[in-house]
Amino acid sequence: MKAHILATTAIAFALAGCSTMQEGNVQSASDSSPAAAVPEATGYFAQPSTLPFHAPDFTKIQDSDYKPAFEQAMAIHSAEIEAIKTNPEAPTFENTIVALETSGQMLNRVATVFFALTGANTNDTLDAVQAEMGPKLSQHSDAITLDPVLFERVKAVYDNRAAMSMTPEDAKLLEETYEQMVHAGALLTPAQKEQVKAINSSLSELTTEFSQKVREATVAGALVVEDPAELAGLSQSEIEAAAKLGVERGLPGKYVIALQNTTQQPLLPDMENRATREKLFMNSVHRADRGGANDTRTLLAEIAELRAKKAALFGQPDWASYVMYDRMAENPKTALDFMQQMVPALAATQRREAGMLNEQIKAEGGDFEVQPWDWYRYAEKVRKAKYDIDENAVKPYFEITSVLENGVFYAANKLYGLSFKKRTDLPVYHPDVTTYTVYDADGSELGIFYFDPYQRPSKRGGAWMSNFVEQSHLYGTKPVIYNVLNIPKAAEGEPQLVSFDNVNTMFHEFGHALHGFFADQKYASLSGTATARDFVEYPSQVNELWATYPEVLRNYAKHYQTGATIPAELIQKIEAAAKFNQGYDFGEVVEAALLDMKWHALTPQQAAAIDTPEEVDAFERQSLEELGLEVDLVPPRYRSSYFNHIFSSPTGYSAGYYSYLWTEMLDRDSRKWFLDNGGLTRANGDHYRKTVLSRGGTMNYFEMFQNFAGRQPDVTPMLEARGLVGNDPTAEPATSDGPLPPETTGDNAD
Repeated sequence: MKAHILATTAIAFALAGCSTMQEGNVQSASDSSPAAAVPEATGYFAQPSTLPFHAPDFTKIQDSDYKPAFEQAMAIHSAEIEAIKTNPEAPTFENTIVALETSGQMLNRVATVFFALTGANTNDTLDAVQAEMGPKLSQHSDAITLDPVLFERVKAVYDNRAAMSMTPEDAKLLEETYEQMVHAGALLTPAQKEQVKAINSSLSELTTEFSQKVREATVAGALVVEDPAELAGLSQSEIEAAAKLGVERGLPGKYVIALQNTTQQPLLPDMENRATREKLFMNSVHRADRGGANDTRTLLAEIAELRAKKAALFGQPDWASYVMYDRMAENPKTALDFMQQMVPALAATQRREAGMLNEQIKAEGGDFEVQPWDWYRYAEKVRKAKYDIDENAVKPYFEITSVLENGVFYAANKLYGLSFKKRTDLPVYHPDVTTYTVYDADGSELGIFYFDPYQRPSKRGGAWMSNFVEQSHLYGTKPVIYNVLNIPKAAEGEPQLVSFDNVNTMFHEFGHALHGFFADQKYASLSGTATARDFVEYPSQVNELWATYPEVLRNYAKHYQTGATIPAELIQKIEAAAKFNQGYDFGEVVEAALLDMKWHALTPQQAAAIDTPEEVDAFERQSLEELGLEVDLVPPRYRSSYFNHIFSSPTGYSAGYYSYLWTEMLDRDSRKWFLDNGGLTRANGDHYRKTVLSRGGTMNYFEMFQNFAGRQPDVTPMLEARGLVGNDPTAEPATSDGPLPPETTGDNAD
């Protein structure tokens, strides 16, 4: 997923020029008023990079550069904004809206690199800069979005829009600029604006602290084992990797297993020792709620209360209603109704699958009932018996470089005509990062791709995509994009084999990259993945289709020792098995999404009543129990205390985690379209590129889907793919109203 450039602030870079500017291509904001005095930029970030595509030159950037660069860039940006405000000419689209779009270029250059590193390769110095600059960036944002003089100029242009001649993208930029300022508080009273500023500053501090505490808690929560016998069931290479990590952590002779960001941990299924499984699971689920320096519960309660208070200032009943103004779903009710229609079938599936696992335990002589730390181990046994799938038999076919170059890149070539050339001349921020030039079908250079696959303590959990440089016809810039993953690195000398889940993640994140590479916008703030939160995951999920497409599989899924192609029957079993264990796999996501909504449906009074760690636990427990799902057996994918998606930035995915489910609906319906229309063809790829991938945030999302599929989205293919309808005769049917027309879900406000 792509994070906004200034993820720790509320700044709207649609106003601040969310892209890199090539010198001489456009008029800067300061040029609009000869009297404006804009400070001269100095240092590395003063000008665009001189490397190809303006890629960052990490050999010329020191950690000590960021703080002064941020401070200078904010001063320059403020002067540019002052030039717009004091322009003696009447407000026009060019001297106000475009001037805002093209301001803040140095600030953007600093932010894109800085926040890339704090996510993927941070250190104490960068963490300290982030903690200090976060509130200042928030204040800087507020000074722009809440400036009454600036807003009057924007409003004057907006109010005159009917009399203006604009392209559809111009009109969209104007609408976005106006609505984002209103959403930031431009129409509030002076006293309310001051309250919003104070809340934004506090949220910046608290969410930064939450993110850093979760990272530290995740590192500190690693399982430490002294006796290798406790790791029985793990492969020799996994045990060696644990021993190596022990040395790296200053614990020679011990075995350390790092935590992944999610509740469930990938090594649990292979662990034969039940006590070890329980320890690893408990370390994961309680990583940030055991008291001490890394406990986040009080922090998240403060965040929830501040968000509720901010929403109330805008006359909204809760934070979810406030933030969903620009979503495809548009309001909390649409999202909740969409999710809740799945609960009856999902609950039945959880109970049915738990019964199957208990039967397996009993058959093996066990005298216990399945617990969360047992679930995946016994689910894997049932899966193997039912579908004869052994993950360790699958992994040898998925060597990481082959997956990327012969799988991910191959599919992009067949669908879109893209080609890739590995580079060794571009500086990178970590030795594990590789870079590629991406070429379009006509042979022209499309952009640069950075690939950063491996887990390390300096990297936050999860996987994501973002840009170092945004595409923009206004600036003449092409995209420079990176994918970051968290794949455990093999021991030195061992082949880098990955699980099928990792394969899916690689295709998924490159789907985001394609969305960025195919951007075809004039304005960077509408370019590529600059779309609604509940739309941006859709293209990336669609790209997962090609991970198991036969032609693609034959090209990349080859045994790393023998070169033999993965047997077709093994893939058939993988695909059939994908519908098994949905009680857990789907359930943990639905629970997390509904938990997110519960936190963000609180009124200020309700949120204020939750102010101790114990009350946080009680609220989470009550919220989960109300769902009617088997939450003791299937905890949410993220507990509140380490739910980075919703608590690690001022907005982030708050009241938006449902987006993964909403976009899966769009995805599964689109996969059906591809397969119904011939699958992996250039014609299909070009059509999808033309109607979806190249459109950025320039149009209504239901209209975009209609242009692609010829109809509105239907939830049925998603439920079928999850095995919740039409597969198991004992499953309770999920309710489905079929296609979701715009009048049912609500047109996106954009």
